[in-house]
Amino acid sequence: MLVNPSLGQEKVKFAMVGLSHGHSPWFFEWGQQENMELVGVFEPNEDLLDKFQQRYNLKGDLLFTDLEEMLTKKKPDGILVFGPIYHHLQAVELAAPLGIHVMVEKPLATTLADAEKMKALAIKHHIHLLVDYETSWYPTTEQTFRFFNKPQTAYGDIRKMVFHHGHEGPKEIGVGPEFLEWLTDPVKNGGGALVDFGCYGANIMTYLMHGESPVAVTAVTKTYKPETYPKVDDEATIIVDYQDAQGIIQASWNWPFGRKDMEVYGVKGYVITKDDTELRYRTKGNGEVVEQINQEDLGLVSNPFEYFKQVIKGELVPPPFSPYTLENNMRVMEILEAAKESAKRGEKVMLKNDAVH
Repeated sequence: MLVNPSLGQEKVKFAMVGLSHGHSPWFFEWGQQENMELVGVFEPNEDLLDKFQQRYNLKGDLLFTDLEEMLTKKKPDGILVFGPIYHHLQAVELAAPLGIHVMVEKPLATTLADAEKMKALAIKHHIHLLVDYETSWYPTTEQTFRFFNKPQTAYGDIRKMVFHHGHEGPKEIGVGPEFLEWLTDPVKNGGGALVDFGCYGANIMTYLMHGESPVAVTAVTKTYKPETYPKVDDEATIIVDYQDAQGIIQASWNWPFGRKDMEVYGVKGYVITKDDTELRYRTKGNGEVVEQINQEDLGLVSNPFEYFKQVIKGELVPPPFSPYTLENNMRVMEILEAAKESAKRGEKVMLKNDAVH
């Protein structure tokens, strides 16, 4: 546990690093709580910075186009990184030596090599490095984990997991131009749908499998809309082989509608989620049950910024390989890297199983 005793009952000071991600309004619109103080906002695009200043009535002394200047002047306790994935490494390189904790929007990095550098910096400088996924605060994600995590569970050991994540496509759903520019760039985003939505399944399956290392990864990618996404894939199917289980990730910018749902099959039962709050389950000898659940029922922190705050203050210690954790997301990067290599080579990629050691 890493605790900053100087914080006490004081507000945790947060700074935004990047505004181009479509999720960046979250902090301004519902994420900031009374126990949080916004001390700085960094964004190199001055036009975008001006838009946010006007939209959220931000004071001029909060705004910066130089990240290093903001970090040294404002000295935040933690930064919230919502720019191109490629820039995550730079944010950690500048923040970690100053003892500033980091939460990046998913995934951790564009490459496993960058992720390893980020991990090394976090360990060296004793900072928390977390990754935010929308599905991390879904009650159905946590409930599914608990169903299969019970001692002598009625569902039995997991044998198959199927994940459906995606939407009609970023351009089709109308993401902002600043977001679309880097989301469809193979360097700045690390890939297309494979990265954008493949990371969700990799993240959740790593949690469900308690961090077990996969044996191999096989992936097929397609670009069904080359006129819209000429540089990256818009469709990906990833098969993740474990010693005694299999995970199938279906990541798409071609769904007829947005979806984030999954199916988990054990030896003696299954759990199928519809969305963030509804799931259905069945065990041998019993009929299917449909259930609505919420965060309060599970004691789940539904605000990722509150979660980050509690981790910084030492009030919360993330369970091993849970969705926000660095060790989970190193495994995610291992899977995504192998998936990209498999799709490129057209063959199964065996894993060395050393990405999180």
